[in-house]
Amino acid sequence: MDPHVIIIDDDRDFLEVMGKRMQALGYGNVQLEDNPFEAAAGFERGRQFDLALIDMTMPDMNGMELLDRIKKFCPGTECIMVTAVNEARTAVECLRKGAYDYLIKPVAKEDLALSIHRALEHRRLIHLLDIEKGKTPLRLKHKSAFKHIDTRSPGVKRILKEAELHATSDVPVLITGESGTGKEVLARAIHRASPRAPHAFTAINMASLNGSLFDAEFFGHTRGAFTGAEKARSGYLEHTNQGTLFLDEIGHLPLEVQGKLLRFMQDGSYYKVGTSTHRQSDIRFVAATNADLDKLMAKGLFRKDLYYRIRGGWLHLPSLKERKDDIPLLIQAFSGRKKQRSLESVLTVGTMDLLLKYDYPGNIRELKSIFESARNLAQGGTIRPQHLPDHMLKQGRRDTVACREEVQPIATLARVEKEHILCTYMQTGHNKSKTARILGIGLNTLRRKLTAYSVK
Repeated sequence: MDPHVIIIDDDRDFLEVMGKRMQALGYGNVQLEDNPFEAAAGFERGRQFDLALIDMTMPDMNGMELLDRIKKFCPGTECIMVTAVNEARTAVECLRKGAYDYLIKPVAKEDLALSIHRALEHRRLIHLLDIEKGKTPLRLKHKSAFKHIDTRSPGVKRILKEAELHATSDVPVLITGESGTGKEVLARAIHRASPRAPHAFTAINMASLNGSLFDAEFFGHTRGAFTGAEKARSGYLEHTNQGTLFLDEIGHLPLEVQGKLLRFMQDGSYYKVGTSTHRQSDIRFVAATNADLDKLMAKGLFRKDLYYRIRGGWLHLPSLKERKDDIPLLIQAFSGRKKQRSLESVLTVGTMDLLLKYDYPGNIRELKSIFESARNLAQGGTIRPQHLPDHMLKQGRRDTVACREEVQPIATLARVEKEHILCTYMQTGHNKSKTARILGIGLNTLRRKLTAYSVK
């Protein structure tokens, strides 16, 4: 998504020039303001901008005063000061008050592009640090980009917020996690939340590429490059120009072709097979692996320089057994139900209990496969325990036997009743009416007991 930029200068001609220059640099969400008081009032009302370019010499309110107002009401806005006077003392004072940079008029296009890029990158890194420290709220600005990822987990929500921040830049991202945790789903979300969203997203299984196949698939080839008969073909780099290339299972990329990938990532240039014509492609890379790259590097099976190139941002997705609270949400998504309470007609409480106890070595992919298989066996009816795979039923029986054989003090009847009521209440998504119906007690009785348990 485009960063939100405001340019403040009392010279309308300069504003028009800067507006066109920003368009040429690819920034489309730009507001031009010739009144510093209006700009200050907007920040005081809560207007949010990622970046402000501020003229130093304006009547009634100079740039330094406006900088103070902006930093007071919107400290997260990066500010670049613009002036016709090259004074070191003034530049130092601006930086001391919180400005990121100081540019001299006339501003060269290259200097403007570099300064804006660095300022926005600085803002992104500050936000990432704030997330680590728990200072930044985990609300997503572009919820639609992440709509296919269902979670209640605070850890996963933090990962999604980090992914959203990485999406605004071109920094390569490495996604790690066990097989089936949703690495490609997250990669696609990063693409949708990025300025490259209108362009292609191409996913490649890197484990399937050997030396010659890598060249033909990645770089493309001219007519007759191999047998003399086949047509010319564009490679992944040409097809995905200005888009995102997802390098899945990069840990299994053969060592002999890792150098070729690294070379392109360094300068964006390549040659089609069968020609010496130099080509360029603008690609954003997102890589993923379930392999331990540190161990592979120690064995000499993965290049360290490639590792440091692809790990610009690092996101690790937890396994499903580490986020079991998400299982009802995921089942709700698989079933197409908008509300969790409607799951009562999809599966029984006993079925949900078995689903929550299982550890899912195949993670979300395995959960989806189990659910779809059980739905087929249920033939449109409610999914019951007998519709689940045998290994899940056996594990459930083992857990029950282990629980009975475990040496522990005998629980009181009140304690057993409390645990049973609270477990059922949780599995129904805190639906009191449904819980009372399942337990066979009155709604008022349930309310009194929950109050006694200090549960609302």
